[in-house]
Amino acid sequence: MAYIDESLSAGEEISALFKLHWITQIPMVLWLLLLITFPFAIYEYLRLRHTEQGVTNKRVVFKTGIISRKSEEMKLGSIETVEIDQGIFGRILGYGNVKVTGRGTSDVLFRNVADPMAVKRSIESVSHPAT
Repeated sequence: MAYIDESLSAGEEISALFKLHWITQIPMVLWLLLLITFPFAIYEYLRLRHTEQGVTNKRVVFKTGIISRKSEEMKLGSIETVEIDQGIFGRILGYGNVKVTGRGTSDVLFRNVADPMAVKRSIESVSHPAT
């Protein structure tokens, strides 16, 4: 079972899960091409496989870790801004970073997500539902 599924509170539902863009797999492929570095390729595969990003009806969640676990979460009511950071290649290939900033100094950064504009819309539509 995935971390986000496990961590849902009573009445909380997953609104959207954000996928990493295919470009994040390039380091893994490069390690595979250098057969001597096969363990690095395995590590990169596992790192990508165990990264979870999403939004529920109560919070945004970013989790990493293969054996250990690190999660960053922010309640939707605490969100102040949702920013997109896309370079030239990100615009061309359709990936980028989405930074969710909350009250105080907290923020959650979704790196290299596919279609960052859709991610931004998903977060904003859940945190500020249309009336």
